[in-house]
Amino acid sequence: MAKVQVGLVQMSCTGNKQENLDKAIVKIREIAAMGAQVVCLQELFTSLYFCDEENYENFKLAEAIPGPSTDVLSKVAAELNVVIVASLFEKRAEGLYHNTTAVLDADGAYLGKYRKMHIPDDPGFYEKFYFTPGDLGYKVFKTKFAKIGVLICWDQWYPEAARLTALMGADFLVYPTAIGWATTQDEATNVEQYNAWQTIQRSHAIANGVPVVSINRVGEEAGVAFWGGSFVSNPFGTILYQADHSKEELKVVELDLSKSDSYRTHWPFLRDRRIDSYSQITKRYIDDESI
Repeated sequence: MAKVQVGLVQMSCTGNKQENLDKAIVKIREIAAMGAQVVCLQELFTSLYFCDEENYENFKLAEAIPGPSTDVLSKVAAELNVVIVASLFEKRAEGLYHNTTAVLDADGAYLGKYRKMHIPDDPGFYEKFYFTPGDLGYKVFKTKFAKIGVLICWDQWYPEAARLTALMGADFLVYPTAIGWATTQDEATNVEQYNAWQTIQRSHAIANGVPVVSINRVGEEAGVAFWGGSFVSNPFGTILYQADHSKEELKVVELDLSKSDSYRTHWPFLRDRRIDSYSQITKRYIDDESI
């Protein structure tokens, strides 16, 4: 389809998993009524962002994928004829967990999942305690309305991930996200951090000639003010929509997928890639020891 209506659900969460799932379903219904064909939910939307601490009790939040949440969301997707991009805490096996996004087609079919590849470990974001790095590679999902490339939060900072996903034929990239400011930070630092976050993702749109959809949460949790600011960029980095930094928002944005061909034709970055010269990109760092 040349045009697709993408819905962004930016919301706050509580400590009650069922309450969060129910809330997300209400919002899916609302945004579907607004015309959304693809509904994008934020990272780990069924819980508070539990990675602010290293707590073994939090592993109880995890579930199989496909499993209880995807079963419920599949029924909603089929009922409303919408694609749902749902970020969940996956229990793969005893003692083995992933930060995973499931994609459900408009007929309710489970199309598969992407497991987060880049796992951070920073104060307030202790994800390495919980998540094993993804082992499914980068993924594109062919849905009723578009081919969707899914990446997750910390993946946002890596141009290699965006490039590989785009090269697999993604019509647009989706980044479910949970990122915020320390409540003790000064305003200048807050602005600089948000601008860097948005700029790197806009650069992925430009370099690959595809739209980017980024969905974040809002609300204060354990000393972090999640900064919202969900946004959509066109294939040349122009902001089509940006959400408030503190309020819940539902927004449907029309993506004209035919524009990717125009931008890629006039700015042929893919044509001019010197793939023969990139072999060292797989090295950790290029120094005397690695040559």
